[in-house]
Amino acid sequence: MAAIWETPQWAALKEHVAAIDATHLRDLMEDGDRCGALAASFDGITLDYSRQRVTAETMDLLFALADAAGLKGKLASMAAGEHINVTEDRAVMHMALRAPADATFTVDGANVVPDVHAVLGRISDFSARLRSGEWKGYSGKALTDVVSIGIGGSYLGPEFVFEALRKDPTAAAAAEGRRLRFLANVDPTDVARALEGFDPETTLVVVISKTFTTAETMLNARTLRDWLLKGIGAGDGAADDVIGRHMIAVSANVPGATAFGIAEENVFGFWDWVGGRYSVCSAVGVCPLALQYGFDVVAEFLAGAASVDQHLLTAPLRENLPVLMGLLGVWNSSFLGYGSRALLPYAQALLRFPAHIQQVDMESNGKRVTVDGRVVPFDTGEVNFGEPGTNGQHSFYQLIHQGRVVPCDFLGFCESQTPIALEGEAVSNHDELMSNFFAQPDALARGKSEADVAAEGTPPALVPHKVFPGNRPSSSLLLGRLDARTTGQLLALYEHRTAVQGFVWNVASFDQWGVELGKVLAKQVRTALSAARGGAGGAGVDGFNPSTTALMSAYLAHAGKK
Repeated sequence: MAAIWETPQWAALKEHVAAIDATHLRDLMEDGDRCGALAASFDGITLDYSRQRVTAETMDLLFALADAAGLKGKLASMAAGEHINVTEDRAVMHMALRAPADATFTVDGANVVPDVHAVLGRISDFSARLRSGEWKGYSGKALTDVVSIGIGGSYLGPEFVFEALRKDPTAAAAAEGRRLRFLANVDPTDVARALEGFDPETTLVVVISKTFTTAETMLNARTLRDWLLKGIGAGDGAADDVIGRHMIAVSANVPGATAFGIAEENVFGFWDWVGGRYSVCSAVGVCPLALQYGFDVVAEFLAGAASVDQHLLTAPLRENLPVLMGLLGVWNSSFLGYGSRALLPYAQALLRFPAHIQQVDMESNGKRVTVDGRVVPFDTGEVNFGEPGTNGQHSFYQLIHQGRVVPCDFLGFCESQTPIALEGEAVSNHDELMSNFFAQPDALARGKSEADVAAEGTPPALVPHKVFPGNRPSSSLLLGRLDARTTGQLLALYEHRTAVQGFVWNVASFDQWGVELGKVLAKQVRTALSAARGGAGGAGVDGFNPSTTALMSAYLAHAGKK
């Protein structure tokens, strides 16, 4: 079978670039029919992609490319539980994590939805008992504070959702009197930040690790176990009782968790068909979030994600939001040559969303070969970054207006979670925010010509500095308000956008071998540091290249100066 870049459909898009290069968004945006055609909506979500550098012909060619890539079949294969994660021989079934109880998602011949809901039921029960005060700590005090230990997908997704809902009225009311913090980095400063102001007697620790062997997570887990035991001061004989009341786990390795001292009934599992960066809808996210906000709020989040799953699987491709987003990503990256993109939520509550999608996208599609091992002759994946508006406008928007071209996604909401309207002000605070949401995409698209600048009476020497080239692509997503349901919908939209791009490129979007080499080398360094610290008089640094040897020697020498 021909690689996607060897198909006539790919060649047609390559040829089409010249026609697009002859246009400017300043002119394209004057065509009302075009603008109306380049928009789609689903369940209160509007996607406006009229400011992308595309025409109706471009979209026709992209849908032809999707057909050539077998996109519909690949989406169906994912939903059917086929082992599309070929390098690890696994299904990819995160959609089952948020499916309703009467749904069917099959992996290896078995419907996995009942297993999912069994775990959800256990989390619902445990979170209700802890939040009501029925489940108490070792000293008989209610556990009002939670530290969630995990890294990568065990951290970024749950933290994004936690932050998104902190000021949602329903979620905030449910969380009154409770605190949730995340501990990801092995840096001891992160431990200090996570524990600041917390009392061991009122703290529950959730250890999240699929394998229960992740180096950073397990060192942090041992560190917090030590903090609990010393802080509660129950004596050596009571260690198991303390851990039994104050530590729970989310893991697929139940024996590993019980060997750590966590009771088996306090281990909430998930499955090998759940990838880490796609695990926020599993116990990985549901457990800490339900402890903070209650299970009802989390159920709304899951329902929102499930609604987009069904939209992905049933909507025609031309009306399918994640498919449109994914195809536009392929167009911008593979044909227009844009190697980065920005996610710009005009909602402070989504401050951690760009970081989560950064992992979802870059760990999934930053690959060098196709699923069958052929080297891809172009760069896959994009450098993803972002910051809430309007903060980003005072940071990196200078570059995206007058420096590099960075395709942007603007996210906005019709309502604020916390509205403010001051007497005497022309607009409310939220209207001020949204004024920028509407203005920035137009500024990027239209730009400002030399003639426009000169007509304002600008001194000739300053004219070049005030010209905006424009023709910079973006999409806008507008939703009603940010709540648990729409948070789930946003998550699923971007998860599926990533899958669509990977399916078109035919890369293995659900493995992550690229993270392994650094881990192996870190183990070698750890062994050398241990030997150097513990040897008689300190062993020398050995077995590394000259640069690393010099740096490690300087690091070790610093300790000797103290």
